[in-house]
Amino acid sequence: MCGIFGFVSAAGRSKEDSFAALGAGMERIRHRGPDGSGSWVSADGRVALGHVRLAIIDVETGAQPMSSEDGRYTIVFNGEVYNYIELRAELGGEGFRIHSDTEVVLRAFQEWGEACLDRLRGMFAIAIWDAKEQQLFLARDRFGIKPLYWANTPEGFYFASEMKALLPFLTERSVSADALADYFTFQFCLGNKTLMSGVWQMPAAHYAVVAPGQTPSPRKYWEVHYDIDYDHTERWFAQRLRDLLEDSVRFHLRADVEVGGYVSGGVDSSLLAAMARDIRPEGPFKAFNGRFTDGPDFDESHYARALTDENGMELHVADIGEEDFVDHIAKVIWHLDQPTAGPGSFPQYMVSKRVGENIKVVLGGQGGDEIFGGYARYLVAYFEQCIKGAIEGSLHSGNFLVTYESIIPNLATLRQYKPMLREFWASGLFGERDERYWRLVNRANTFGGILAPEAMDQRGTFEEFKGIFWGSNVGKESYFDSMTHFDFKTLLPALLQVEDRMSMAHGVEARVPFLDHPLVEFAATIPADIKFKNGELKRLLRVVFSDRLPQAIRERKDKMGFPVPLNLWLKRGGRARDLIGDLLGSERARSRSYLREGMSIDSVLDSQSVYGRNLWALLGLELWHRQFVDGDAG
Repeated sequence: MCGIFGFVSAAGRSKEDSFAALGAGMERIRHRGPDGSGSWVSADGRVALGHVRLAIIDVETGAQPMSSEDGRYTIVFNGEVYNYIELRAELGGEGFRIHSDTEVVLRAFQEWGEACLDRLRGMFAIAIWDAKEQQLFLARDRFGIKPLYWANTPEGFYFASEMKALLPFLTERSVSADALADYFTFQFCLGNKTLMSGVWQMPAAHYAVVAPGQTPSPRKYWEVHYDIDYDHTERWFAQRLRDLLEDSVRFHLRADVEVGGYVSGGVDSSLLAAMARDIRPEGPFKAFNGRFTDGPDFDESHYARALTDENGMELHVADIGEEDFVDHIAKVIWHLDQPTAGPGSFPQYMVSKRVGENIKVVLGGQGGDEIFGGYARYLVAYFEQCIKGAIEGSLHSGNFLVTYESIIPNLATLRQYKPMLREFWASGLFGERDERYWRLVNRANTFGGILAPEAMDQRGTFEEFKGIFWGSNVGKESYFDSMTHFDFKTLLPALLQVEDRMSMAHGVEARVPFLDHPLVEFAATIPADIKFKNGELKRLLRVVFSDRLPQAIRERKDKMGFPVPLNLWLKRGGRARDLIGDLLGSERARSRSYLREGMSIDSVLDSQSVYGRNLWALLGLELWHRQFVDGDAG
């Protein structure tokens, strides 16, 4: 796990100038690689590659940048390729100088070119300079676990693991209007957009070839296909799921340093930690949980304790309070690169800090909700589908049978989502599926009179939403598959951004075993009536691995992610309310074009929902604007 930065200049450049520019970019991502750094500049100074290293595999000799023996190729690589041992054997096993996965990736590219990506199993952002062809090869893993940004400037093409490394090289800084519309709709950006004009992200599962003076045209090399398998029984799916997930966890435990796990108290992280403990029963296994000191509604550590006590793990709990929020929120936004995906990034930052004080590698449960159906809105949508089916007489047709009798016992899960439900059903039960899901996930209408009318123009965002929702890789029969596909392509990358930035802020590598592509490809073939039987969220996962989870976790239905008591802090007053009020009530904040003129900051603070997602969106955007656009952070 590391950070990468580099550039390709169209015009001549002195080596001294290139090394200086390389150092300026690398300095901004130094936190990603506290164990060392390396630089390479071509003889003519036009190409530069930099790397900051967090040593996980081949700790002693795996330094980068790394060049091929003939000097043609030079690579910088961020991530882990877990099947590097198998690939080394496939490549002949001879002539390797060291034991790192970086050399394996380099040799694989030499042997197979861009087709090597089909063989890589892991998380990665790769940059390889080809001195013979005078072109740069860039690639990102299938799910966007590892980040990769780029910008074209008059001085050349720049790329980096984090947006902040590109800031010194931008000719101007401004907010992208298209990305802003996405942000207010979803609290993340769609496609390759970022909030910063002129800065783009390489889409997941894409690569590009860049020659001096060119702009990259990313090409897709992988897609997940929802080719539903109706030929096998639930028992077969259950056994296949067990085999694939066990295999993934085993691969994700490959490291030359200690590996621990996040344990939020939910099914996903708890299951991965338990399986990791089964595979490595000897020695310590450190597990990490975070809780707020504001009462039992914000403390799920007892679920984590049930798991760790049952499996002989060491539980480390990060106690988080209002003072931590005030002291660290600016750092959270700086490390995020851009605000995204709700307030959970703050407690994730604090828990990752605790991890970094103990170990370098940790397993996390990201991806489980998207591929196995873990969000309450899926239950909402299915409940609606049941009502429509009963009215239209199509309740028991097709392979996607869900009855209202089966869903009713699960309705208590929806109590926290009343505002969402009101919006979802505001226009009735009928209409196109894309319009109904749009209403379910669209957050812009909940801002009331806070946003300026021009900031609420969602026409472009809606068209892009439909293009993803109706992806050609998804069958038209299953509402559930269309929903999960959209979340998989949009929400998941945003959550992975949080996972990467908050862990790397503290020099920690976060691994996500649910996002192993053989497992994901398999999960996409499971019929919805097996995945979602009896209206139970993540039902198949719970059933298959019921023997590895404490009863309290296996049967709970109140998992809410990582709620932040923002609303509580606002209501009681104190440093958090003062900080937020001063920031959003300042003349600078009020001058932002996306806020409605004359907006009352007190009314905004007093009208937030329980978990304050809208307030977080405004606060995160203002802090980001100051740091990245205004230049307060350099």
